[in-house]
Amino acid sequence: MINRILIRIKVLQIIYAYYQNGNKDLKTAEKELLFSLQKSYDLYHYFLLLLIEVTNLQRRILDNRRHKYRPTEEELNPNTRFIDNRFIAQLEKNVELSNQISQNGLSWNNDQEFIKNVLELILNSDIYQAYISNENDSYETDKDFWRQIFKKIVCTNEMIEEYLEDKSIYWNDDIEIVETFTLKTIKKFEEGRGELQPLLPMFKDEEDREFAISLFRQSLLKGVEYRECIARHMKNWEAERIANMDLIIMQVALAEITSFTTIPVNVTLNEYIDIAKYYSTPKSGTFINGILDSIVSELKKENLLFKD
Repeated sequence: MINRILIRIKVLQIIYAYYQNGNKDLKTAEKELLFSLQKSYDLYHYFLLLLIEVTNLQRRILDNRRHKYRPTEEELNPNTRFIDNRFIAQLEKNVELSNQISQNGLSWNNDQEFIKNVLELILNSDIYQAYISNENDSYETDKDFWRQIFKKIVCTNEMIEEYLEDKSIYWNDDIEIVETFTLKTIKKFEEGRGELQPLLPMFKDEEDREFAISLFRQSLLKGVEYRECIARHMKNWEAERIANMDLIIMQVALAEITSFTTIPVNVTLNEYIDIAKYYSTPKSGTFINGILDSIVSELKKENLLFKD
C-alpha cells in the first residue's frame, strides 16, 4: 500500500528532522522512519474502521429511538438499509482488519463527536437518499454506496481532513495518498471472499521496504559527499540563499540516482522535482532540475553512472 512516492516523502521528512534536531543518531532516525511508515498504514485501517464506526453509531441511534418512551411509527419501523449494508457487515468481520485493530490498538472510541459529524454528512447527502430509495437491493449496490460516500464525501471534506491532521502529525502528508488506496480496497471487495477478503499489504513487496531503508541510509551515510557534489554545481548561486529543503531534496535524489540502478534517472528527477514544488519554494523545481541535470551529465561523462 505504501508506494514509493510516499516513501520518498517520508525519507525527506525524517532526514530534515535529523538535521534540525541535532541529535545525529542514525539508528533512532531509522526507527522513526519505520514508525512513520507504520502510521501511514494505520491511517489506511482507520479509514476502513471509520465506515464501520459510522454504521454502528447509526445502529445505536435507531435502537435508542425504538426504545424511547412512546416512539413514533417511523421510529419503531425505521429504514434499516444503511445499518444492514452487506459490504459493511463483511468489512466488520474481515480477519486482516480485525488483526490490525487488535495488534496496533486502533480505535475511534475517543472521537465520537467526529463520528457523529461524519454520519450527519452522509445522512444529509443525495447519495444516501438515492441509496435508501434504490429498488436494486444487492451486495454490489451496498458496496457502490460506500464507494461513492468515500470518494465524494470523505475524500473531499475539509473538516475530515483537518480532524485527521490534528489526530496524528504523521498523517499531514499521507491523507490524499492513503485515501486512493482505501478507495481501491473498497472497489476490490468481493462478496464471495467473506471475512478472508485480502486487504492491501503495508508494502507491495520486500523490495519496496528495502528501498525505504536503503534510500534513507545512503542519503545520510554519503550526505557529505552528495553535498560537496551539489556545491560544485552551484557556482552561480549563493549558498545561504538556497532553501535547506532544496539541499535535502537534491541529497536524497542523488542517493536514489547513484544507488538504484533499476530506476531511470528521468523518473527520479521528475519525482523529486514534483516533491520540491509542494514542499519547498515556487522556484525550487526549476532550480533543483538544473542542478541535478548538471550533476547527472558530469557523472555520465566520468562513467560513474551506468543507466539512462
